Amino acid sequence: MTCLKIKKLLSAIAIAISVIFAMSSCDLSIYADIPKSFVSGGGTLVAHYLDVGQGDSIFIELPNNETMLIDAGENYHGASIIEYIRDCGRDRIDYLIGTHPHTDHIGSMAYIVRNFDIGSVYLPNVSTNTYTYQKLLEAVKKKGLKVKTGKSGVKLIDDSDDDLRITILGPVKTDVKNLNNASIVLKIEYGETSFLFMGDAEKAELKTIKADLSADVLKVGHHGSDTSTPQSLLDSVDPKIAVISVGKDNDYGHPNPKTLKRLEDIGCEIYRTDEEQTIAVTSDGQNIDVQTGFRTIERE
Repeated sequence: MTCLKIKKLLSAIAIAISVIFAMSSCDLSIYADIPKSFVSGGGTLVAHYLDVGQGDSIFIELPNNETMLIDAGENYHGASIIEYIRDCGRDRIDYLIGTHPHTDHIGSMAYIVRNFDIGSVYLPNVSTNTYTYQKLLEAVKKKGLKVKTGKSGVKLIDDSDDDLRITILGPVKTDVKNLNNASIVLKIEYGETSFLFMGDAEKAELKTIKADLSADVLKVGHHGSDTSTPQSLLDSVDPKIAVISVGKDNDYGHPNPKTLKRLEDIGCEIYRTDEEQTIAVTSDGQNIDVQTGFRTIERE
């Protein structure tokens, strides 16, 4: 190698080192790898409440080593959601749940169906003629999958050996005039712990659900709107932890101050994706742990 080439090589190395040092001085926390403590091993349940702005997306690693994705944010989050799931060491979604056909919940679901290994797809028995919803149905069909109806009484898992149960509690009936009230409401019970996922269900749907709603961890309905977290619901759930998926400075005023006060008054811990980014809640069947602030799902 000539002296000139050696000088060029040394110069390139110096530049690379300077770039690395420059990057290390920046705040790259939202791009950081997922800490290993957030990634489930056998016997651990991890619910990742993804920071997708004003929308919902929850990736769940189940203690039986299966996975679930509840909702998928707007239509520009697909690639980042898949990247997040792969960073957790996962290459399949066993249960894909679209709580209801609003774009802030199913926006990226067609992309995920097209580009990822999917087991079962559950949607409520309600339809809409939106482009987003039609593209989702088209992607499911092209993948050779069939949509299963998500409704009250459907059991996804009932495994006494793993002490794991996943049950759909609602909708009991679908409201075609208000798709929020057609939301899939889902409960996961693992050992002595439980998680409740409300979609965007409002008071009208909540009144129809007669099943046991009690849970340790509540995914607050409809981004913390006043219509989705009445005191009667909190009396039934009696949560220790509440997670609100919501966009920073959103146009809807979510979460509603009344909702926050109700949650504060019952003494539960409140976590918000607009303040703490992605929120990971882990359970070993007895104990629950919460960790926050490590990944924002970026636009594609």
